[in-house]
Amino acid sequence: MGKFEVSTDKAGKYRFNLKANNGQVILSSQGYASKDGCNNGIESVRTNSQNDDMYDRLTAKDGSPYFNLKAANGQVIGNSEMYSSTSAMENGIASVKSNAPDALVSEA
Repeated sequence: MGKFEVSTDKAGKYRFNLKANNGQVILSSQGYASKDGCNNGIESVRTNSQNDDMYDRLTAKDGSPYFNLKAANGQVIGNSEMYSSTSAMENGIASVKSNAPDALVSEA
């Protein structure tokens, strides 16, 4: 089972990483001003991760595929790492879909 790890960055913002059961980060959030905002972001990932239309499949300047997960309002709630191939990116999306709904939340 995956988990959401919540941490505070150097600027005092709350962030989360969704990790697969192997410990690999599969989705990272933006910075949130409050812990409640961060928790709301986690709930948004749980909800929106199941809808394939909420994933923007993108390509970085260096050609690496990656994705963003959006909320219903179009705001990006999480982004992936850079992948070596489109199929690896699709595996990352599948991992978010399978891990996010039941992932536990912990403090990093």
